[in-house]
Amino acid sequence: MTEHGEHPTAQREQAHGEAGGNQPRQAAGGHPRQPVQDNGAKVSTDVTPAGPTEAAIPELVIISGMSGAGRSTAAKCLEDLGWFVVDNLPPALIPTMVELGARSQGNVARIAVVVDVRGRRFFDNLRESLADLEAKHVTRRIVFLESSDDALVRRFESVRRPHPLQGDGRIVDGIAAERELLRELRGDADLVIDTSSLNVHELRAKMDAQFAGEEEPELRATVMSFGFKYGLPVDADLVADMRFLPNPHWVPELRPYTGLNEEVAAYVFNQPGAKEFLDRYAELLRLVAAGYRREGKRYVTIAIGCTGGKHRSVAMSEKLAARLVAEGVETVVVHRDMGRE
Repeated sequence: MTEHGEHPTAQREQAHGEAGGNQPRQAAGGHPRQPVQDNGAKVSTDVTPAGPTEAAIPELVIISGMSGAGRSTAAKCLEDLGWFVVDNLPPALIPTMVELGARSQGNVARIAVVVDVRGRRFFDNLRESLADLEAKHVTRRIVFLESSDDALVRRFESVRRPHPLQGDGRIVDGIAAERELLRELRGDADLVIDTSSLNVHELRAKMDAQFAGEEEPELRATVMSFGFKYGLPVDADLVADMRFLPNPHWVPELRPYTGLNEEVAAYVFNQPGAKEFLDRYAELLRLVAAGYRREGKRYVTIAIGCTGGKHRSVAMSEKLAARLVAEGVETVVVHRDMGRE
């Protein structure tokens, strides 16, 4: 697109669903941005119900391990990679969940289930469920999160929560009981990760290495215009201030319009420093995005502000969103305060 050409708002207002559930999230007042191929998504026109082929059965990962060892972080990592994640599902229901996924026509191709001692009433059913899955030729992996007693004690003490199995005893008593309960499952695990000396980012990196394949972790961005007089967005990761540019509000013929208007956008980007800011800020975001991916961060909110959130911030947000889309970043743009005046 040209510098003052058609706005990305009018170009991309569709979300593409794919197997794995990777869809751009659309906030209120926003619209999704992503590159669109000319032929669109491949959609089967065969209305004949698919038979129960092995290819239709979802891939399954069971996440378990010691309480406090990072199960939630591991599950969140898989969720960010497009897996359908179910936390604390009773083991007896795992085959049912896989069957439902097989009926989803490819919309649920990968399922991750977190199984832990919170569901200890059902834990005896796990081996039976695993045998059932094997009989149905379901591809499954067990990920077991391990950690030393010292590390687990420190983590429980830091959050001031009891171990789920300690009862009236000490934290170490609960840890010992849990180790005994999970001993057999740990022996069956396909992947054991010791998180004793890992931080959250390092654990995510290990999960990425196992499940992200050769693809670079995907980053999704929200570009939000806002007005400083209405307050900073509380969910902003990065904030840029457009008040260094002249305000179109003081141009009578432009005042009624917004930054989505071509004349307003042309006025903004004809001002000294506007194009230079866009170029350099886009380059800065490339650097930041690479770091976010390395640290396992999947979502970033970029807030672009001006006085009222109507002219300069809106125009800049549109251009910046178009740059991100051109670089393959799934992008949603939200104009938080446009129309409040």
